[in-house]
Amino acid sequence: MADDRTDKICPSASGDRPAPSGAGDAHGISMPAVCREAGHEAEFVHPADMADHLANLSLEKQVCALRHMATEDAAEALAELDGNVAVDVLENLDADVAAQIIAEMAPDDAADVLDELDEEHRDVLLEKLDKEDSEELRNLLNFDPDSAAGAMNTELILLEQNLTVDEAIAHIRREMEDKESPYYGYVVDDKDVLVGVLSLRDLMLARPGTVVGDAAAGQSVVSVTYDTDKREVASLLSHYNYLALPVVDYEGHIMGVVTYDDIMDIMHEEASADMLGMVGADPEESVDTPWLESVRKRLPWLMVNMINSALSASVVYMFEGTIAQMAVLAVLMPMVANQAGNTGQQALAVMIRQLATDRFDQKKAWMAVLREGKIGMVTGLFMAVTAFLGAWWFTGIPLVGAVMGGALLCDMLLGALAGGSIPLIFRALGRDPAQASSIFLTTITDGAGFFIFLGLATLFIF
Repeated sequence: MADDRTDKICPSASGDRPAPSGAGDAHGISMPAVCREAGHEAEFVHPADMADHLANLSLEKQVCALRHMATEDAAEALAELDGNVAVDVLENLDADVAAQIIAEMAPDDAADVLDELDEEHRDVLLEKLDKEDSEELRNLLNFDPDSAAGAMNTELILLEQNLTVDEAIAHIRREMEDKESPYYGYVVDDKDVLVGVLSLRDLMLARPGTVVGDAAAGQSVVSVTYDTDKREVASLLSHYNYLALPVVDYEGHIMGVVTYDDIMDIMHEEASADMLGMVGADPEESVDTPWLESVRKRLPWLMVNMINSALSASVVYMFEGTIAQMAVLAVLMPMVANQAGNTGQQALAVMIRQLATDRFDQKKAWMAVLREGKIGMVTGLFMAVTAFLGAWWFTGIPLVGAVMGGALLCDMLLGALAGGSIPLIFRALGRDPAQASSIFLTTITDGAGFFIFLGLATLFIF
């Protein structure tokens, strides 16, 4: 299937070199014409720049450009492309060419891309790789993509503990060319159990003849087990300011490392997912997602929002008589709900950010909710006084100003507490704390705001 698709997209491409300028395909279009906008990879200083350029081209030109790059350059550019784009390109490349590019990629990047392919296509590509590379990638694909093992790179420098620093440096020089990011040398015993970590600086400054095992003696090595959630890995790497964090099994055998560049990608993905989840959009959705799929993913939450809005509307309907007697209440009413909603969103954003970047124990989490309540109380008092004076001046009725101020204070306090609590409740239920949190927050602040404002008006004005 891949070969057929490639023939349609890039018919005259038959290898890594461009076809001669006079060569044409079955449709009479020469290869340079098909790839005219792809540009020359030499124009781009960094693979990320090339990836940005490729992302703005049609799929046909992306395929042609990658086929005519050097394999190493194509691998680096593919690793920088967004997941969906990279998958589309791989699916339309000749399987042999795609396998060559995969073989040049860092194992963790290759595994990420292969994980998005359908199983049949993935198996075809893996069968075309060397046995060693194929087994390594299959092993990585068996791990949970949200775990440390799912994000780790298996290209690392191992140093036997009986080596001298001079021998270790010579070993690193031999190995460095094939390693992605040799920030550290990992000292292991004869069973590959991690016993220490030495930075390249440590090795360069060590006295000649020093044994690396002695140089690493007494270290308290920070590592994570292979099944650690990648969010926790990101938190640890950020906390210790390391460039890489070793991944071990439960016996301490080193399996790989998670590097800071992968963690930056993870944190970016998690932040994007939280932002989308807060409003009920699917965390995996992007502008490249088919629109019908987006409809399917968004519609359930929009239905939930419709039901919640109906509850708020029913509260207003309960006080139809009160609104009929004083129409100005309908003008002031949305201000209460809007101000409380904004207060709640502020608390919600702070709490979700904290949950994403820190490990909250239960006591600290609920103390944070109490903190948000204090903030809501103080800001609510300030805004209540402002609303009291403004509504009094606007209507000429002091009681309307008092009702407005009292309702605003109560609803802002409620919004702050709800904004801080909702993510914790979602987490306790085993759900994503950011998932549609703003929808439920809006329901609370709108419904309660309308009820408090109209209830106080009914009680004290009529």
